[in-house]
Amino acid sequence: MNANGSLRALLFDFDGTLADTAPDLGGALNRLREQHALAPLPIETVRPWASSGARGLLRIGFDLKPGDATYEEMKLSFLAHYDAAICVETRLFPGIAELLAQLEARNIAWGIVTNKATHFTERLVRLLGLAERVGCVVCGDTTPHIKPHPAPLLAAAERLALAPGQCGYVGDDLRDVQAAQAAGMVSIAVEYGYTGTENGGPRSWNADAVIARPGDLIGYL
Repeated sequence: MNANGSLRALLFDFDGTLADTAPDLGGALNRLREQHALAPLPIETVRPWASSGARGLLRIGFDLKPGDATYEEMKLSFLAHYDAAICVETRLFPGIAELLAQLEARNIAWGIVTNKATHFTERLVRLLGLAERVGCVVCGDTTPHIKPHPAPLLAAAERLALAPGQCGYVGDDLRDVQAAQAAGMVSIAVEYGYTGTENGGPRSWNADAVIARPGDLIGYL
């Protein structure tokens, strides 16, 4: 992937790639279910949907989809629950801290590109101790488009003053690979994340590389 040393930055999706946010997202969903006299969902039921944010979680929690009569009201309630307990159990995935340290030691920039809103992302980045280290943070409301549109990834490359071809994008969802390809970046899919529920496995996404754990990236650098 990087045999000629052409990659000067790695950009990461957040939920399911850099951080395991599913426990707190699931907690917010279950508190909302409790308000509606519904039993809690097991975290393993929630986990595959966590990268889809409120849209995916309201689908499994209440069989709601955008456009339904109560969707927007329920979305606001879900986000309020999440906001109130956003970093109780959220942690970096095992191996991520070591990977970021390796990137920094090799003078390879790293950043975050996520569809998560700025309000939540910047708080989590700070609470996880990454705010002073990350090269750029591009969120779902930073540009007029979200992934799989390439605009957020292109904005990140611009902030790092790099050409898109000098960047790799690491993600756990098909749309991450599609965004990287559309932006002209190296696409790297991870198998340890949430990986979605309807798009097959990461090895079916035609990514430039597929890794089983964060440490596998070191071998490519």
